[in-house]
Amino acid sequence: MDIQFKKGTIENLDDCIKAMEHSTLSNAYFQTEESRKNAVMEGLNKETLYVALWDGKCAGFAYFILEGAFHAFPYLHLITINEEYRGMGIGKKLIEFIEAKLFETRDKIFLLVGDYNPGAKIFYEKLGYKQVGTIPSLYRKGIDEYLMMKVSKSDD
Repeated sequence: MDIQFKKGTIENLDDCIKAMEHSTLSNAYFQTEESRKNAVMEGLNKETLYVALWDGKCAGFAYFILEGAFHAFPYLHLITINEEYRGMGIGKKLIEFIEAKLFETRDKIFLLVGDYNPGAKIFYEKLGYKQVGTIPSLYRKGIDEYLMMKVSKSDD
């Protein structure tokens, strides 16, 4: 498996939009192509969107906001893997890449997981994230978000 990671560019826009299709996250929050495009463009414009390339093809991406949690800590805003590449370990490797980059200068990373996506919550827990709170109906009425945090190993 040849996976490489690079900062996303406008050339990755269509592939990133496609990666969001048919995902639990998109079904809940990004149901239209326009909303998916806006989310990807936001990450590209902030220059904090990274793509995972499998043999040169965009397999997925992650987008973080450097001081998106409490104006002090990195917040992993989006991560998604193209449907045809799911279950191959790419998401785990992509998160490890993002964590290595962020933990160079920060000691905590935050993310949210919707209660509609228990598989994602388990995935993050296996990677060392811990639930530190629940925010009821944060983005959509009836969908609770679990606030998850990972602390740098050097700070354990």
